[in-house]
Amino acid sequence: MGFSRQAYYQYWQRQAGQIDSESDVIEWVKKLRKDHPKMGGRKLHDLLKEEMARKDIKMGRDAFFELLAAKGLLIRRRRRRVTTTFSGHRFRKYPNLIKELMVEKPNQLWVADITYWFTQYGCLYISFVTDAYSKRIMGYEVAESLHAVHSKAALQMALGRINPQIGKTLIHHSDRGLQYCCDDYVALLDSFGVQISMTENGDPLENAIAERVNGIIKNEYLAHQSVYSLAQARVVLEQAVFLYNYKRPHLSCDMLVPE
Repeated sequence: MGFSRQAYYQYWQRQAGQIDSESDVIEWVKKLRKDHPKMGGRKLHDLLKEEMARKDIKMGRDAFFELLAAKGLLIRRRRRRVTTTFSGHRFRKYPNLIKELMVEKPNQLWVADITYWFTQYGCLYISFVTDAYSKRIMGYEVAESLHAVHSKAALQMALGRINPQIGKTLIHHSDRGLQYCCDDYVALLDSFGVQISMTENGDPLENAIAERVNGIIKNEYLAHQSVYSLAQARVVLEQAVFLYNYKRPHLSCDMLVPE
């Protein structure tokens, strides 16, 4: 065959080493996926860089994705839509204050939104309030209806995490849904001196950060869960928010976690 015995053994040693390396990587991926079942390959690769370096495993992102694909570990997204915004109401609709805003620090801008969650129990609705700079979820609430009281509960949780003086320099941005325009919600923002900003034409890009958070929580942490009661949904959501805030790195934050 034209190979020396030494070259032959070196070749098979390399092959065996590659198999061992791939086995290690797959084991690490499966371990991470226990807490982050729907985390994408890019973030998994970034989280495993140090571990791979310690074991002298040289595997770029493309090779990593090929390995995940070969093992059936790539994530495929599914999309279903439910309307959560009703803007044909009598309440005041506020202007968009953030079109040219440069967000430079935490608690400068919060974004709020409502999303749906299909469960075995039925369709539930989650209200989120998120800090636009750190991407930290400041407040959340899950409920069986779109009643404004649930969005207000998420806001109350968020406001309870900050010094009241911070509210005077804070902007709250949302869509023009009834939940955010109603008297009780606006009064709570006013009591903290928070400026109110709203989208103008229903374009999701006007509240892109909030939309992104919705997708991450649902696709990466909730989609695989079996939920048979509202009480169980609350526990599952609390764990999802904890993992998102404390464990999940964000590309927009230089791969840091929100907390």
